Amino acid sequence: MAMRLTGMNSGLDTDSIIQELVAARRKKVEKQTKAQIKLEWKQTAWTDLNKKLKNLQSKYLSSMRFTSAYTKKTTKVSNSSAASILTGDNAVNGVQELKIKQLAKTAYLTGGKMESESGENLTAMSKLKDISGMADLENGSFTVKNGNKTVDINISKESTISDVLNQLKDAGLNASFDAKQQRFFVSAKESGEKNDFSILANNANGAKVLQGLGLQTNLVSDKGAMAEYQKRASYYVDGDRAATIANMKSMIDAEVAAKTANYLKQYKDVTVKKNAAQKALDEITDKYADKDALESSDTYKSQLDAKNESIKAKEAEIKELSGEEKTVAEEELKQLKDEAKDISTRLSDAKNKETQENNIAKYDENLSQIQEYITVSGEGDEATAATSAKLQAETEDSYYGKAKQAAEVVANPSAFGATATKITAQDAVIELNGAEFKNASNTFDINGLTITALNTTKDDEVITVTTEQDTDGIYDVVKNFLKEYNSIINELDKLYNADSAKGYEPLTNEEKEALSDSEVEDYEKKIKDALFRRDSDISTISSGLRSVMSAGVSVGGKQMYLSDFGIDLLGYFTAADNEKNAYHIDGDADDDSTSGKENKLKSMIANNSDAVISFFSKLSQNLYDKMSGMSKSVNGYRSFGNFFDDKKMKSDYDSYKTKIAEMEKKVNDYEDSWYKKFSKMETALAKMQSSANSLAGFFGTNS
Repeated sequence: MAMRLTGMNSGLDTDSIIQELVAARRKKVEKQTKAQIKLEWKQTAWTDLNKKLKNLQSKYLSSMRFTSAYTKKTTKVSNSSAASILTGDNAVNGVQELKIKQLAKTAYLTGGKMESESGENLTAMSKLKDISGMADLENGSFTVKNGNKTVDINISKESTISDVLNQLKDAGLNASFDAKQQRFFVSAKESGEKNDFSILANNANGAKVLQGLGLQTNLVSDKGAMAEYQKRASYYVDGDRAATIANMKSMIDAEVAAKTANYLKQYKDVTVKKNAAQKALDEITDKYADKDALESSDTYKSQLDAKNESIKAKEAEIKELSGEEKTVAEEELKQLKDEAKDISTRLSDAKNKETQENNIAKYDENLSQIQEYITVSGEGDEATAATSAKLQAETEDSYYGKAKQAAEVVANPSAFGATATKITAQDAVIELNGAEFKNASNTFDINGLTITALNTTKDDEVITVTTEQDTDGIYDVVKNFLKEYNSIINELDKLYNADSAKGYEPLTNEEKEALSDSEVEDYEKKIKDALFRRDSDISTISSGLRSVMSAGVSVGGKQMYLSDFGIDLLGYFTAADNEKNAYHIDGDADDDSTSGKENKLKSMIANNSDAVISFFSKLSQNLYDKMSGMSKSVNGYRSFGNFFDDKKMKSDYDSYKTKIAEMEKKVNDYEDSWYKKFSKMETALAKMQSSANSLAGFFGTNS
């Protein structure tokens, strides 16, 4: 705001005069501002009320329209320590008999304690040769059979404990090594017989590995592992390798075919990568065909470092120069930077060339290893592979070793001393109404009931399972709905019947300064409480809700009302102010007004739940439809889902904002015009005073 010095010559209180002249116009702006504030308060109040109305519709009526909201059932169990039960909507009412015969178990192996050759604790990075008794270990192999998945694990004395862990995890098991306990802990990922696992030695070295790692189970009691060994041993012909392999030919052929296909895929993948690397190398070679050949990246790195040092030195030199010497030095600097850029490009290309050469060498090595197992004919997608003698021999050796080792185990299982303790997986088994059910977990979903087995029952114990209509559940649905409805209808009545706030308008900042905070709060509350007094929209909503609630609903050809279910208003003279349209349930223990009466609603739910469900689902549908109609979109006035004219209010608020801004500009312009007029007057008086003083000087008169 500009500083104004007024009344210097006239002696008038110009500011006061102008403010009096402007005051009337400021009053008009103030009136519009207060109207805008009042509208903003009303918008906020409507938004809060709208949320409550929408909550009634979406949280309660939306679901209560359907009979599924009332299909509440409950199940009681005579022995809750043995079983817990969740009741579904389609559960059958009645009494059933239950026995828990067996709980599900997860296969779990606790490894034997390992010891190191040095006597120090082993870690995940310790090698197998560091474990006591495994210093001279040859390559060993064992199989993990996990459900339907079978994985061979091949290790050597150079393998680490971490390597073993990773391969066990790859086989689909949970596996960890406890360095403090010096043991492996291995388990299936899920419970049940189908998720049991077995660890089998594939040869003598494999058996040694299992012993040393503490993973050898008791083969007398580990029926799963023994069954696998017996299956393998059935193919073995004592001392006759050819006959044994012949017995296993179909399995060997299948594995050889699968490995051949896998090697061919690897061959194709590596060939594609090698070709891409060769193409990149050729592009670099072609780039330098007419230039000096590329040197090593180390050479260019040294050259670039030296060139960058020269650039730094030249830049420092330029700072000390001027005139023509500086110009010459700057040209030299530019030359140095161009040379550095060229070296940097060569360095990048040299690195890329070396990378591609290394990749090609690596891919050639990979291809060489692959070609030991297959002979490839053709190129690209047309390439085919023939199995090499090496792949065939290794596969036959593996299968023969497995069969021979299995025969030794079956012949004398106790010779393979157990170092691990294993819990065998098992299914849960229950008997419901005489029928037996098995499941991998302890949870059964049977005919609408979710039964969780917790403990086995004694041979002569029978658990009684009683499923019946949950009268309390249906009662709570109705009670909670009425509680929400009453809260809203009471608030609507309170808003509509509020005391008048005539003569009260929002306070200006100057008016607030003259009052305490509590006085301002009380004053504004008086206005806010009366915002909806005798409001037509509030009346329409309230009347709409009350009309549906008081109307009857046809149930089985008979017109029924809320009063038929022991639900009614208290009466005009009994109900408190602004609670005259609230409904009360006779016999409701939480309602002081009706708690002493008989609870007719509960009785009807117990004896005629179909009528109760039919009535309230239809009533809810009617109320839902009524509220949907009252909150439909009105072009230019309200958005869909709102019970008030939100669009119109926003438009009015924006109009106030524009109008107030325009009025304030006019007031400011009006005020400025008066200051200009008085300024001219002051200027004229100053000139008159100056002329008078000059004239007085001619006559020698003191001013």
